[in-house]
Amino acid sequence: MKSWRKWLAAAAGGVMIFLLAAIPMLAAEASEQDPAESPAGVAFRWLNFFFVFGGIAYLIAKNGAFFRGNAKAIAASITEATADKAEADRQLSEVTTKISRLDQEVAEMRESARRGGIAEAERLRLSGLAEIEKIKHAALAELDASERAAQHELREAAASMAVERAGELVNSRMNGEIRAKLFHSFLGEIGRSSN
Repeated sequence: MKSWRKWLAAAAGGVMIFLLAAIPMLAAEASEQDPAESPAGVAFRWLNFFFVFGGIAYLIAKNGAFFRGNAKAIAASITEATADKAEADRQLSEVTTKISRLDQEVAEMRESARRGGIAEAERLRLSGLAEIEKIKHAALAELDASERAAQHELREAAASMAVERAGELVNSRMNGEIRAKLFHSFLGEIGRSSN
């Protein structure tokens, strides 16, 4: 900590000496010449470059670990969110497959009812239509129930994963000092409520 202050003081002293030495050079320069193109102007530009570059290098060196750690945490969160999304997509695909099978089963039941005997065709037609309507309503009700159950199951799975992830995040970011404060606060609340 003190070494950089010594370095900064030495650099400031060097700059002052350089400025004092440059003043006579500036006075000797012709008035037509552009001051930025003079040797002193070039020297000042290089000196300015070194100060700016040194400041930037110092800030990067001082805060580099923070930025790398933050970038790693963000990358890990993105990777985990991608995996969670892939799992949710897989579960959604399974639910969609189950729903499409129900439609297929309903179509098969309708075909089976249609293949009734020729002799009983008229009687079966009337009773079959009624039966088909009942099956249709039952299948639609079952389809709706299955879809609701699947959505509920998907929500529960997503909520469970979110709660687990939140717990992991809280545990990973909560150090011993924060836990101790929470515990003492909890004990204080219990003490106040018992009085």
